[in-house]
Amino acid sequence: MDKPVLLLEKVTKRIDKQQIIHSVDFNLCQGQALALCGGNGAGKSTILRMIAGILQPSSGTIEVNGFSWKQNRQGYAEQIGYMPDDYLFGQGLSAEETLMFWASLRKVSKDRVREILRIVGLYKVKSKSVSSFSKGMRQRLLFAQALLTKPPVLIMDEPTNGLDPYWLESFISLVRSAKQEGHAVIFSTHQLQIAEAVADQVVFLKEGRIMEEGPVNTFYQKYGSSGLQGAFNRLFGLPTNGQSSGGDTIE
Repeated sequence: MDKPVLLLEKVTKRIDKQQIIHSVDFNLCQGQALALCGGNGAGKSTILRMIAGILQPSSGTIEVNGFSWKQNRQGYAEQIGYMPDDYLFGQGLSAEETLMFWASLRKVSKDRVREILRIVGLYKVKSKSVSSFSKGMRQRLLFAQALLTKPPVLIMDEPTNGLDPYWLESFISLVRSAKQEGHAVIFSTHQLQIAEAVADQVVFLKEGRIMEEGPVNTFYQKYGSSGLQGAFNRLFGLPTNGQSSGGDTIE
């Protein structure tokens, strides 16, 4: 079995004496994608922010390529690319100027910036102000900055929010390409069809606990034709008959 690129062992998080995450364990190997699914308040973003180093776990271990945030912050940070669910961009800056700013911090060439702008479909509007961008275009720019350094682990918090159907398909293609290039990808989503299209592993969370996890095909083995939707319906006490696995019913 391949050595995990991302490892979480008995990870917990308490905030103001409230237990947010309860002893989470999972791992992710090179070239694989893992989807965190669940309703609002399930703990998806908290887990991703801990992996990104924005939050520190109250207990447990998180390692990326053998690096620990506590022991080697720079080495750890160099292993990850992080796409938040939203970001307040600088006023007046163009898409290219914004990406060049991030590139300068990470010592990435201008050629790489232009390559990434083409990959995410923003090259033709690279000189336009980001303040004029739609939500979907801003999401693509955030996706671009996460890919700048070709990180071993790509972390994305609700990356498909605001994307139209065309760019949902493009996102699926981009993630598949990232996997083929050896990236390990972990993302949260409320859209089960996205998880089904690109994830090798799916983790269902509820109130900070892992309720079900496994490869997509195991959910079909357990829930029949309803698959991931069946798992979600059972988790939240919804009817299981006549449901489609392709809908984005998680809010």
